[in-house]
Parts: sequence; structure tokens; C-alpha cells
Amino acid sequence: MIGKRLKELRLSQNLNQEELGRLVNVTKVSICCYESGKRTPNLETFFDLAKTFNVSTDYLLGNDVNIKVIKEAEEPYDTVIGYEDIEILNELKNNKDLYRKLVIDPKRTVELIAKKTRNL
Repeated sequence: MIGKRLKELRLSQNLNQEELGRLVNVTKVSICCYESGKRTPNLETFFDLAKTFNVSTDYLLGNDVNIKVIKEAEEPYDTVIGYEDIEILNELKNNKDLYRKLVIDPKRTVELIAKKTRNL
């Protein structure tokens, strides 16, 4: 997740790998390896990357995506959802029938999916 988030942040700031490397005192090759997942930044560089992009370390790790949830007739509340969970939701939305079933009866639908996939 670090690599994917790092690349997204770098591109959103219109930085190339060499420029980002200079900002956090590592080489372009190191940035390339971080983004591709071939290497993981050391702790000092990891914190420097978070500080450079003004994001939390949890965000770089893929552990925090803040969303606001609003239910009918209730006060809105904030929650945190992981990036992987968002990917699952996006995939579910591509399967309209399954998504509809999950919205109507989430518990029953998950039980059926679990039963069907037990032997996988």
C-alpha cells in the first residue's frame, strides 16, 4: 500500500521521482523501488515522506480513509475505512445484482457467499 499511496501523492503534487528523492534525501532509484513495492523505506524516510506530503503514516500504510456516514433521521458520524475495503465496495458495485442483495439483506448474503466459498 505504501508504494501505491506514495505514487498517487507524488503525482498529485506534480513531482517526479528525482524531485521527491531530493526532498526526503534518498535517490530516484529508492523512490522507484518504494513505489513498485520492491523496497520499503526505513523509518526515518517513512516519516519524512508523510511529513513531505502532510499525511499521516496511517494513510501511507493504507489504514485510514476518513468518510462521513449519514443515515436517515440520524446525526452524521465519521468513520475510518481501509483502502482494501473501498476496493471491495467498488468491485461489488460492478456486480449490480450482488450489490443489491447485500444492500437488502447484508447478513444473509454474506452467509451465502461464505457457504459457497468454503471449499476455495
